[in-house]
Amino acid sequence: MTFKHITSRDNVLFKQLKKLAESSRERSKQNQTLLDGVHLVNAYIDQFGMPELLIIAEGQSSNEVNGLIQHLVDIPTVMFTTLMFAELTPVASPTGILALIKIPQLDVPEAPDFVLMLEDIQDPGNLGGILRTAAAADVQAVYLSTGCTDAWSPKALRGGQGAQFVLPIIERADLMAEVQQFKGQTLATAMDGESLYEQSLTEPTAFLIGNEGAGLSTTLLQAASQKVHIPMSGKVESLNAATAAAICLFERARQAAKL
Repeated sequence: MTFKHITSRDNVLFKQLKKLAESSRERSKQNQTLLDGVHLVNAYIDQFGMPELLIIAEGQSSNEVNGLIQHLVDIPTVMFTTLMFAELTPVASPTGILALIKIPQLDVPEAPDFVLMLEDIQDPGNLGGILRTAAAADVQAVYLSTGCTDAWSPKALRGGQGAQFVLPIIERADLMAEVQQFKGQTLATAMDGESLYEQSLTEPTAFLIGNEGAGLSTTLLQAASQKVHIPMSGKVESLNAATAAAICLFERARQAAKL
């Protein structure tokens, strides 16, 4: 295969890719993002077809990366120096391959009966992990408040491990409006709520999970039909937002499996 070898940071393409890697505004404007690693690239290909561009690192190819490159021999490919490539990747130990893609848009099912609403989740790895859990629990849609971190950032994508490609995600959502419109129970996680395990979750259910430190806003807590908590031993005060989401979502999945 042939590729263009780029060694200057003044290169126009490099500057464009660096903006995509660093700026959620740029990703939204261009409707593009970067995927890091063979697994994510393959997950995207399985759902949507070929990426627009491959970016490889000079002197960092592995057998896995070489195999993918050979599979995508017809896709335009550029090679950057090791240091330039490192500026585009979200990880300390780069995999050696990135892909430029169009951000896909998945349709929300009509009248979904299992959704997740996230308010002001700040950590992209945390958000990616929550989305990965939601996809595994068969959540039908995830709504993100305007204060949430970007679901399509390289770090969130790496945390999601392909979840963003199979899960409808609605960013900058008006969560208050979504709570009011949802045709079912809306359960907000809170320290003073009823036990999660005492709730019937076989009807249409929406879970509300709040910011890692502050939790849910008062307005959403009041708007929800029920506040719930996860019983704990008392040795710790609260759970990580991603852990709490996993427990809630899989309890619903467990109960629904009995239908």
